[in-house]
Amino acid sequence: MPSDGLLSIGELAERAGVTVKTVRFYSDRGLLPEAGRSSGGHRRYGADALDRLRFIRSLRALDLPVPDVERVLDAEGPDAAGEAMEEAVAGRLRDVGSQLVALRWKETSLRLLRDCAAGERPERLRLLGALPAPPDTDALVRFWRRALPARLPRPVVSTVLDAVVPRPPEEPEPGQVLAFARLHALVTDPRLERPEFRPGPPLPDGAYRPVVLYEGLAEAYGLASAEVLAGRAPHDGGALDCFVAAYARARGEADTPDFRRRLVGLLALDDSPVLPRYWKLAAGLFAPDEPVLGLLHHHLSVALRLQVHGPTV
Repeated sequence: MPSDGLLSIGELAERAGVTVKTVRFYSDRGLLPEAGRSSGGHRRYGADALDRLRFIRSLRALDLPVPDVERVLDAEGPDAAGEAMEEAVAGRLRDVGSQLVALRWKETSLRLLRDCAAGERPERLRLLGALPAPPDTDALVRFWRRALPARLPRPVVSTVLDAVVPRPPEEPEPGQVLAFARLHALVTDPRLERPEFRPGPPLPDGAYRPVVLYEGLAEAYGLASAEVLAGRAPHDGGALDCFVAAYARARGEADTPDFRRRLVGLLALDDSPVLPRYWKLAAGLFAPDEPVLGLLHHHLSVALRLQVHGPTV
């Protein structure tokens, strides 16, 4: 050490266990202030630079980004420094959590490829290879935005999307990964551009008020969900009456036996194969206590048909 008590860049690097290049990088970023320069123009550092460099190295060892390290070091006072540290650590924890979720999806995808029969592998590879890890829900959201009536207000659309778009589980089972891959393939199928594959509107016959319909259906599905969770299928009264009333109010009609007969026919008009397939794949991606709207809609439609026409012989 020079007689002035300052450290050269090489001495500082050696004591901290880093390279000279690393010390120079932090110095150039302003994270490691110099105490001065030698007569030959070489950098010199004070004794406090060693503790500061070790602190920086500890933060970087946890992969905290350099800008976050800068904010921690630039904070004035212990309270501000502590707050900056908490924010940096919290952000890094979120990043690590996202990386772990991605790794779980990749691991499960690889297991699906390893454990399937050889004849199934090409299709699985195609499905899984098209799915990001972890998958996002952008394609599912686009699918539903195209299927929903154009006149729905944004808050209603958001409520519907929250209810119909399943969130990718953080610790997926193999069946969930495969279901999500198939669901993604379904909603991105080019055949959806063809009318016979595209899901039809909820009320194709005549004018109706979409907001009234979707708000009423939300209430009906809530009642039906409570009945299903209690082990009962929707039946006369309760959720079924609310379900029919939503359609009647949306069309500006009264809930009469004649309307119920016509509603059975209206509900049967959409013969697109997409939505039944969607709900079958999505069912296992919702939480056990989370209502699957497609299944609830099916239960209520069946209950209405049985009420109007009786059981099929």
